[in-house]
Amino acid sequence: MKKSIVLLLIVLLASSFAFAQGTKEDATMANAPMKVGVIYVSSPGDFGYSYMHDQGTKAMEAYFGDKIEVIRMENIPENDSSERVMENLIDEGCKIIFANSYNYMQYMLNVAERYPDVYFEHCSGYLSNDNMSNYFGRMYQMRYLSGMIAGAMSASGKIGYVGAYNTPEVVRGINAFTLGARSVNPNATVTVVWTNTWFDPTLERQSAVALLDQGCDVIAQHQDTTEPAKAALERGKYAIGYNADFRAIIGDDRVLVSPMWNWGNYMIPEVQAALDGTWKSQSYWGGLDDDMIHLSPISPLVPQAMVDKVMAKQDEIKNDTWDVFWGALKDNTGAVRQQAGQKMSDGDMLTMDWFVEGVIGSVK
Repeated sequence: MKKSIVLLLIVLLASSFAFAQGTKEDATMANAPMKVGVIYVSSPGDFGYSYMHDQGTKAMEAYFGDKIEVIRMENIPENDSSERVMENLIDEGCKIIFANSYNYMQYMLNVAERYPDVYFEHCSGYLSNDNMSNYFGRMYQMRYLSGMIAGAMSASGKIGYVGAYNTPEVVRGINAFTLGARSVNPNATVTVVWTNTWFDPTLERQSAVALLDQGCDVIAQHQDTTEPAKAALERGKYAIGYNADFRAIIGDDRVLVSPMWNWGNYMIPEVQAALDGTWKSQSYWGGLDDDMIHLSPISPLVPQAMVDKVMAKQDEIKNDTWDVFWGALKDNTGAVRQQAGQKMSDGDMLTMDWFVEGVIGSVK
């Protein structure tokens, strides 16, 4: 009998210890930081697109502190290998994953469909489902304003634009930039060279040089590095930056202005929703009201009268009394694309595949 009692006590003690250990482990797990995966198409050292995304990631880390743990994946190709990268992040325990480039879109959707308990955030695309959002900003508005500055500062009226891919995002930006340039210089033209890559410093520079050789005296870009701008400055010409403040990075006032992103202003509320269990899929297209986009400080080389015009136009955009693609529009073949008094819908902007009047080049 005594032996049975002793054995029973041992079993009870062991069960109590196991329960206590399990409770302790459960509490530890409950207090563990939520893991957040971030996928970059290039290195944040590009001082461009991924650099600004990483600034948003750092803002997110600073905001949440030890509530989250971020796992960064850099220089990830936009092909099916990105699916394995996403799955590796899931294996690491990531609850929410951000991917920062357009061509990850279908691959992220494929993974999202396989992992319904993970939240996915795709930047600049249009596909979504119950656990995958897409997000971007109305950068075309800042493109227009930077185009106004380029048009005012170009002595020849010949402006060059180094474009990455002929996606609606890039085409929309080129069109907005051109409309801005022609609003202050009706005879201005914007010549486009495609690189068919987001990130290739050598090719970006070569494309800018080709435009400079054609007589362009301002170089704008939709690329991930500072190389097009540097090529323009080396020729004694002007540049329009993108993503980050190129004038501050390069240290040259001939960088007239840079349209810039505030990615953290989107990432922080999305991570908060994931932490709270209130995350919902959405298609987000933020603008000035959400502080998703802004202009860098404008170069002191730009006359104050021109700066005032740009700021006045920005106020019209913010107050929703005017937007870039309102009114009559022709394409660069002369065909009417929109009648006077009409306002282009978001859907038409998000699928834009034609160039406005004044652009020299082809979308196809």
